[in-house]
Amino acid sequence: MSTAIRHFLCSPIVIFYIIFSPDLLSQNLKSLEFDLGPGVNFQRGFFSDGPAIQFSKSFPVFSCEIDDNLTVPQLVNFSDDGKTCKFFLGEGIEGEIKFDNNFAPGLRYLVSINNDTYDTIHISNLVPLGREDDHIYITASGPWSLARTKIFRPGLGPVGIIVPDNAWELGYSAIELKEGLSLCLLSRRTGIEKAQKRRWETIIYPGGSVNYVIYADVYKGIWQNGLELMFRKRYLYDLDKFDYSLYEREDLKWIRDKYIITLQFAWNHDFYDGRAQKYKVFEYLEKGRQLFGGYDVFGIWPTWPTLGLDQRNQWDLYRDLPGGLDYLKSIVRKMREEEVEFFISYNPWDQSTRQENPYKGMANLIAATDAAGVVLDTRGSSSIELQNAADSVKPGVIMYSEGMAVPKDMPGIVAGRVHDAIFLPPPINMNKFIKPDHAIYRVCQLNQGRLHREFAISLFNGIGIEMNTFGPGRPDWIEDEYKYLGRTTMILRENSSLFTGLNWIPLLPSRVDSIWVNKWPGENKTVFTIYSLVPEGYNGALFLLEENSGRHFVSLWNHEELKIDTISNKLYAPVNVQSFNRDWLGTRMEGNVDVVASFPGLLDAKLSGDSLYFGSNNGTKILLWAGMPSYQNKSMEFDPGSYGISLYEAFFRYEGKFVIQLFEHKEIIDERVVYFEPGTPRLINKVISTPLADKIPPGMVEIPHGEFVFYIDKEESFIKYPEYPVNKKLMMKKFYMDKYPVTNDEYYNFIKATGYLPADTVNYLKNWNGEKYPEGMGNYPVVYVNYDDVKAYADWAGKRLPTEIEWQYAAQGNDKRLWPWGDEFDSTKCNYALDYLTPVNKFDSGANRFGVVDLVGNVWQLTNDLYDNGSCFYIIIRGGSYYKPTSSWWYVQGGPQQLDKTQMLLRVSPGFERNATIGFRCVKDAE
Repeated sequence: MSTAIRHFLCSPIVIFYIIFSPDLLSQNLKSLEFDLGPGVNFQRGFFSDGPAIQFSKSFPVFSCEIDDNLTVPQLVNFSDDGKTCKFFLGEGIEGEIKFDNNFAPGLRYLVSINNDTYDTIHISNLVPLGREDDHIYITASGPWSLARTKIFRPGLGPVGIIVPDNAWELGYSAIELKEGLSLCLLSRRTGIEKAQKRRWETIIYPGGSVNYVIYADVYKGIWQNGLELMFRKRYLYDLDKFDYSLYEREDLKWIRDKYIITLQFAWNHDFYDGRAQKYKVFEYLEKGRQLFGGYDVFGIWPTWPTLGLDQRNQWDLYRDLPGGLDYLKSIVRKMREEEVEFFISYNPWDQSTRQENPYKGMANLIAATDAAGVVLDTRGSSSIELQNAADSVKPGVIMYSEGMAVPKDMPGIVAGRVHDAIFLPPPINMNKFIKPDHAIYRVCQLNQGRLHREFAISLFNGIGIEMNTFGPGRPDWIEDEYKYLGRTTMILRENSSLFTGLNWIPLLPSRVDSIWVNKWPGENKTVFTIYSLVPEGYNGALFLLEENSGRHFVSLWNHEELKIDTISNKLYAPVNVQSFNRDWLGTRMEGNVDVVASFPGLLDAKLSGDSLYFGSNNGTKILLWAGMPSYQNKSMEFDPGSYGISLYEAFFRYEGKFVIQLFEHKEIIDERVVYFEPGTPRLINKVISTPLADKIPPGMVEIPHGEFVFYIDKEESFIKYPEYPVNKKLMMKKFYMDKYPVTNDEYYNFIKATGYLPADTVNYLKNWNGEKYPEGMGNYPVVYVNYDDVKAYADWAGKRLPTEIEWQYAAQGNDKRLWPWGDEFDSTKCNYALDYLTPVNKFDSGANRFGVVDLVGNVWQLTNDLYDNGSCFYIIIRGGSYYKPTSSWWYVQGGPQQLDKTQMLLRVSPGFERNATIGFRCVKDAE
């Protein structure tokens, strides 16, 4: 028999309209049609403003497991009015589905299942539309654990989710209808009779029953919008209306931006050293600052498990702490100066010790300690009385539950925990999805093993950490784990507006199963958190992007700028998640993360040689990091504006990654990354201007101002040469240059005038006869001097060494000639590898058009340019020399050198640097 029955599922005449975000709902679901035969199935949907939509196939109204056997309802009959359907799930197990005429928005069905057998049965995993691979559904699965609910997506492995404590048994399904319109259904267990409730199952004794309700509605857009409708907009139907009063209070919003809470026993050595009779708490807090940026909240616990030893109540134990409450208050105020808030605890079960009104006791302790919050021991909820008691003392006191508040309790409390009773929490926390601005903290006990997985999943879900130190045991891995916590927490703190915003989209489509992606969209930036359970790691395109015009992408985990991949004309963001030991799967060492951010182009950064140019007119500060940003690293801070700095001067020999970040107060709003290639030479000396000359000094010639296009014919070298501004138009100022290289006679006059003698005299003026040059050598270029000797001479003469660019401009002019006299080499115009020095004026015919003589062939000429490549120093020399070895091409190329050729002089010591072929000439700045 196949009969189409629709009228019993029709909604009443009144049509209800609910306003949702544009992607959620555009049509009002009026009814669903049953196809009966032999099962009880949905086959079509009817809408208030359009034609019926035929499903791709018939779906069972629900499926469930009875004694671990999957089954679907089979039709018995309909009531006379067509509003109740009788079904059976097996011999002696019957039930009915009844349409609720008076429910809106959407549709609601009441389901009851009765055990009319003589046996006890177990019923579990009731899922609307059944558990099939062609649609999304949620139910419990796998071996027993405290959190075993999973979401199933077609073609992909299941993903574990945390659901509210009162909704372990929920079922959910969604199917696409057409053109982006989808149907979603949610089942909840509502009551039992002659039965026992367990988290995921109901044990029904003979004659007993269990009741469920199934909700149905439609949504538009991505499949996550169905979750948003049922979990976030409808609060799993726990509430008819959500009271936002506490969440709208400005004084309570501060907790949302706090990501690390620590709770300590009062007898913990890190709080108070009983032997030394001294508080140690500030040393403990300082260690946290060094490793992960510090605790945001510190809570002290002097009650359980010592409460009840005598008649003192929970408040008395606080009063008896060393120094009393006055001293404790002074500690709390000092903590607050260091941006750490203080929590007390409330033990509502303390009813047998000395009687004291609990609300007055709590209020009095808040006043006495200036506490900012209260940990509600054993409670998953707060109360109006508790919040009012705190508010009577001062604004801004947070109630912090031990368990996670369920949706019906969330209006009364703004912060809570993921209890460590869930030892390995699933990857997705639906409590966070239900109320993203509810401050959630994963409890981590130090004595329960490594914490890598907990920190990674907390980052993935945008939630904080409670470091619970109650249990004894301080393993040697703590510092490593705390540094990892610093990496995750820095990202949470710097993007808090997104992680507490209301737009979280979990589980974006991913090209690799078991690598999951969450999206946290904002107005000016978007963050994607990635969690991978692939032991081999993954480096490549992972998730689809929308149009990214005008934006750039950065990994905030690896601090790398990303190149977007194009696959089949679609844009994909790449990720780089590290591998891990396969043996760690199923332990708290499994998994790794990446975090990708999409930023607008607010920050500019460019690396040129050793100079970094960066800036922005947005934000409140710019941070510059050498290496990865971390709480162990130190940054340079700048006000908004434009900057150019020498990396060598700022960070000495550091080579590698430089990260530039733009902030609006504590929130990152852009990031750029540049990479300084290891081994790159950097100019480490400055040009110190000489006194300006208004006319040509004796012995010098004028080099006029002009445009100069610098070009170097640079050969490959084992040791890298600098990155030159090749083929760039440079505007050169007028200056004066020595007509000839500095001679022996000129250098001798310097020694006579100053008495100069270097500390290290090895090879100093080696070709002189004692204190003076040989007879007849006065007009020869001085050699056997090093860079420091030359700088001393230049300072005495009121001059300086030319930069390499100045030397080449003075030698070439602006016509790119290869030789001082033109483009063709002429051996009669220079010392052409004569193998001996010649007087500086011997080849006056080789002067260039500015009148500079002896530029090539006689001696290499030192420039001002001193470089450090991280491994060694070298100086740039130009012009070539009289010496030209020829038996191997491995030699430094000697003889006259073209004006576009460069050469380095490696520095070791003064004696090593001084040699027979290197001299110098000076320049002077002009008005």
